[in-house]
Amino acid sequence: MMKTADLKLTQEWDKTFTKSDKVNHSKVTFINRYGITLAADMYVPKNAEGRLPAIAVCGPFGAVKEQCSGLYAQTMAERGFLTIAFDPSFTGESGGTPRYMASPDINTEDFQAAVDFLSNCDKVDPDRIGIIGICGWGGMALNTAALDTRIKATVASTMYDMTRVNANGYFDSEDSEEQRYEKKTTLNNLRTAEYAKGEYSRGGGCVELPVPDDMPFFVKDYSEYYKGRAYHARSLNSNEGWNSIGCLSFMNQPILKYTNEIRSSVLIIHGDKAHSFYFGKDAYENMTKDSKYTDNKELMIIEGAVHTDLYDNTDVIPFDKLESFFNAM
Repeated sequence: MMKTADLKLTQEWDKTFTKSDKVNHSKVTFINRYGITLAADMYVPKNAEGRLPAIAVCGPFGAVKEQCSGLYAQTMAERGFLTIAFDPSFTGESGGTPRYMASPDINTEDFQAAVDFLSNCDKVDPDRIGIIGICGWGGMALNTAALDTRIKATVASTMYDMTRVNANGYFDSEDSEEQRYEKKTTLNNLRTAEYAKGEYSRGGGCVELPVPDDMPFFVKDYSEYYKGRAYHARSLNSNEGWNSIGCLSFMNQPILKYTNEIRSSVLIIHGDKAHSFYFGKDAYENMTKDSKYTDNKELMIIEGAVHTDLYDNTDVIPFDKLESFFNAM
């Protein structure tokens, strides 16, 4: 019998957004198939009756559920869905050691474990379960949708393909065998040194505010969110970042290979001014290329929106569209 670990869960409201009086909030835990116990915030519409459509939310990459995934989850609960926002393995309040590691396989399993949990919740209609992945978890959501036939609808918001950015660098500026070899050599030498010391280093979070004027806009964009208006003590990006070799395995494990075989509904949302727009645009093109299942696939472009606008700008995040999309499950 699977047994969840005892986690120390914060009970007071410590989110980076205001608590809604339209939903009931509680902490829940569930276990993935690697034996890691995951922590989540559950949001249930007040006075809800019967079995509800449900949504599992995660992301961004290096964030915690107290940041924008919780905002998405709470807002969708206000609109009639039972939702959970969860911390991935090795991060936030979830279990798993060593800390601050990422894995295309384990993190896809995290989403599947969330579906396991929702499928067995007596408040949920198991035939109406969807997922939302934000930023790096947008790519993970597409990977999960390609694998898990229980998922009826998937949203990837302001998405990153973490395998592509780790292998090729930002804007594919390091897309050569030589540059990949240099990065792999550096990281593997670090593995050797850290094993000898018996301790792991952190790669560093977002740049401290104020961000120097000569830094790219997207660096400032991230820092203003993670170091400023949405700082959280458990967030990797708000503090010391990932384990220094935490994303090494992403370099040769592409996660979007079979997205053109997804039969369920998919909505990709991206701002056209986001530095990451090429990830969403290319993911949609690859998902629909040579696919028999294009009728329920959509790329929604938000004019003028930058990357973090789709984190917490409620005037920009198209929640009406999300509501109608998931209601069609």
